[in-house]
Amino acid sequence: MPARTYPRTRPGTAGALTVRLPWWALALPAAAFAVLLVLMAGPGQAQAASTDPGIARILDLTRQVLVR
Repeated sequence: MPARTYPRTRPGTAGALTVRLPWWALALPAAAFAVLLVLMAGPGQAQAASTDPGIARILDLTRQVLVR
């Protein structure tokens, strides 16, 4: 007759949750954000209707949001 087995429990603190992310789980979103920011800020060869540089506008909007 087989003996009953019980699942092992790990000793540790109750309610503590540890999550280990691989390096690319943080690097890929950061790289995507940087690429999108560069695409928004730098018009490249396009001729914009206004003479306002893209990065200055983004920085100004960021400053306005942080000041509020």
